[in-house]
Amino acid sequence: MPASQAAVRLTRLIDDDYLRKALEHDVRAGLTASPKWLPPKWFYDEAGSELFSQITRLPEYYPTRRELAILRERAGAIAARSGADTLVELGSGTSEKTVLLLDALAERGLRAYTPVDVDAVTLEAAAHRLAARYPGLAVHAVCADFERHLALLPRTGRRMVAFLGGTIGNLTPGAREVFLKELRGTLSPGDTFLLGADLVKDKGRLVAAYDDAAGVTAAFNRNVLHVIDRELDADFEPGAFEHVALYDEQHDWIEMRLRATRAMAVHVRALNLRVSFAAGEEMRTEISAKFRLDGLRAELTAAGFTPDQTYTDPEGDFALLLSRA
Repeated sequence: MPASQAAVRLTRLIDDDYLRKALEHDVRAGLTASPKWLPPKWFYDEAGSELFSQITRLPEYYPTRRELAILRERAGAIAARSGADTLVELGSGTSEKTVLLLDALAERGLRAYTPVDVDAVTLEAAAHRLAARYPGLAVHAVCADFERHLALLPRTGRRMVAFLGGTIGNLTPGAREVFLKELRGTLSPGDTFLLGADLVKDKGRLVAAYDDAAGVTAAFNRNVLHVIDRELDADFEPGAFEHVALYDEQHDWIEMRLRATRAMAVHVRALNLRVSFAAGEEMRTEISAKFRLDGLRAELTAAGFTPDQTYTDPEGDFALLLSRA
């Protein structure tokens, strides 16, 4: 067995049956609610992940570029300040940005990396790639849902938990409060938390980032319907739904929705569920909250963290916040 493979350990806290039941639960709950909704986690099958990768390279979509700029400039300072010898990454995906953190931590005695993601295939591929890049690094990949399995994650070493990409914004305020408190409860004195967050800015730029001229985000949004059609034997017509992105100034978040272009009925056969849509009816598929730094620090403090350092890009578009347990 190659050395890179020998260095990787994979733990599955969820399996295909878990994901199937979670999808069934979410689709039934969302499609029978008023107004209707679907959670954004189901965008990300193979096609959805590729579409999102394309989104991150669009001229309108600044968050990935801004976060990368911060990491290129400040990863060394973050690593030194954290004192971590173990990196745990929630929602790790392909772990592309993580290399900047891992490089900086490796110079300061990094011993272990724990990527956490629901997609076992992407997770395992990334884990083997990074094990090969960092000989001697113990890579323990965990296939898990970070909203449900925080208490089951490994707790060895002096950890820095990273939650990058602004994904925190996909959680409603109530879910965010629960997540932060549960995460804090898993950390030990000396552990740190590195949080990536998109900041409030010009409304036009925010909307454009989620409604690009090329229509890639629109295809990404509709992909959730393709997933439901395939996995739950439904008969959605994705092309019959328009992509909608708007900024809710009261809540400081972007909402993505799908709008029915005509009245229609959809049959989700695996759930024995029939759902009617009126012409013009909208179904929410994602929120993406944008933050003000003082408010986000207050949320972290309320959850039991001690905010330590904040790093932003020169334009002030995005922030990485390092907090202590």
